[in-house]
Amino acid sequence: MTERPSSDAEHKQRRRPRRSADQNRAEILRAATTEFAMHGFAGGRITRIVKKAGTNPRMIYELFGSKSNLYVATLENALSALRTEELTLEVMHLDPLEGLLKLFDFMNGHFERNGHLVSLLRTENLMKARFMKKSARIHEMSSPVLSMTERLLKRGVAEGKLTADVDPLRLYVMIAALSQFHLANVHTLSAMFERNLAEAKWRAARREDARKMLAAYLQRK
Repeated sequence: MTERPSSDAEHKQRRRPRRSADQNRAEILRAATTEFAMHGFAGGRITRIVKKAGTNPRMIYELFGSKSNLYVATLENALSALRTEELTLEVMHLDPLEGLLKLFDFMNGHFERNGHLVSLLRTENLMKARFMKKSARIHEMSSPVLSMTERLLKRGVAEGKLTADVDPLRLYVMIAALSQFHLANVHTLSAMFERNLAEAKWRAARREDARKMLAAYLQRK
């Protein structure tokens, strides 16, 4: 009896190396990040995530349990990358003002390199942090960064270099706003003012403006 020729799909399936649970999880999170950043939670589709990750629906539900759990894990993963890099910054030995400006430089660069994070945060804000509130991990990740900001401020005040009435949380929110507002609104602002705000030269000039504003705000008069 003549053997039936195998299809290309079957051939690829046989040759695809078996992945570990960690590898599957990483591929699914990578695909989910792209999907949810582009389409949001409501518009995100498990079928597209499955295709991009090269997996199957059973594996997604086995590892994450549900679409909402996968979305929360995607948020945690994206923010974890930001927090992990923030906590490796060597700023505590610097002059307090330079340390805080270095934190801004890092955050500004991170958001510019990771547009998916800007999109995910924008989507989650539209839903009033509905899913972020379910994650204890996200809250825990934020605490060390705020503590680092507070220590730099306290040292700067003690050394007579920084103004004494700066709240650490308000400062961190200000740094975050100066790092991503122009990215979250790049298309509308570019259309309104007929200027390409994605242009590298414009962004570099805006970054220097933001640094000067922060320095002027922080320095003791």
